[in-house]
Amino acid sequence: MTKRLNILARKNGGIEGLVAVEAWIAKSFDPKLMELVKVRVSQINGCANCLHMHRQDALKLGETEERMLMLNAWHELELYTDRERAALTWAEALTNVAEGHAPDSDYEVAQNAFSKDELVALSIGIAMINAWNRLAIGFRLQHPADRKRAA
Repeated sequence: MTKRLNILARKNGGIEGLVAVEAWIAKSFDPKLMELVKVRVSQINGCANCLHMHRQDALKLGETEERMLMLNAWHELELYTDRERAALTWAEALTNVAEGHAPDSDYEVAQNAFSKDELVALSIGIAMINAWNRLAIGFRLQHPADRKRAA
């Protein structure tokens, strides 16, 4: 993989702004559920760096290895609560917005599971992980295993 600019090593108001939004999300929405959403969105987008980071963060918050392993097939399992399923439904709808334009049925599921403030925070969290995925992939941020191998 061709090495690109390390955007995280740069002092930049844009990155600082993204980090500030992340701090707001952490205070505004269930952190464990947000990590589950971040892992799922990162799976969809194929972002190894974010998958690694958010899987680790989810495990620190008490998430299980089994649920992390099975997250890609969450539709088929009863391992996830109705609230988690609603968040994952909405995360997939917003992540795949070009394909489905966030269908009303998916919005209804999310609206019924979360307060208005929670739904806004969840939606901003989904937008943020999509932004981070695009930045990480676009700038080829190295996965920790690749950094170790290169050292």
